[in-house]
Amino acid sequence: MAVTKAPEDAYTAEPFVPDRGGLTALRKAAADCRGCPLHRDATQTVFGAGATDARVMLVGEQPGDQEDRQGKPFVGPAGKLLDRALQEAGLDPADAYVTNAVKHFKFTQAEPRKRRIHKAPSLREMTACGPWLAAELAVVEPELIVVLGATAGKALLGSSFRVTQVRGTVLEEEIHGRPERLVPTVHPSAVLRADDREGAYQGLVADLKVAARALG
Repeated sequence: MAVTKAPEDAYTAEPFVPDRGGLTALRKAAADCRGCPLHRDATQTVFGAGATDARVMLVGEQPGDQEDRQGKPFVGPAGKLLDRALQEAGLDPADAYVTNAVKHFKFTQAEPRKRRIHKAPSLREMTACGPWLAAELAVVEPELIVVLGATAGKALLGSSFRVTQVRGTVLEEEIHGRPERLVPTVHPSAVLRADDREGAYQGLVADLKVAARALG
């Protein structure tokens, strides 16, 4: 008797991505995504948020604990810091589309009711989730992508990406079949963890000012 494989064993979101429809259709379909095993432990899918005509798309790593509970990206401490940095750099957070390379929270938990500790997604998990990001890019068609941190960079630009080498520069690359301009910087959660938090924050703001200038 043949054993039926679970859809998550294939490690691709492709079968769950609708052929047509805008962000609303994508968000609805993503809620039922079982393209990799991460959906099993997460509370819910955390899809991107923002305007369809946003000029800038901000791409982070994955939802955190607060995002997983609320179902929205960047609503935790890192998101609040990001909003402040965007405003300081001259970018209106309301004009941006924010999303993550991976749409489910990956974590470790010593025991039930203990704090859930964020765990970095694997390259396989990022690749599995890639079709959602490709679909978001195709609908929003941003003028610029701000890459927040190493994991998002690897998801968009490949495993050799190093955020420290290219942060604060404007890159021109083909992403999911589209020519894109990208400005990489650190993830705001890295600023929160930094020993010199003020210095790290000013570095983030400086990189976002490069993005603001690139948008003109």
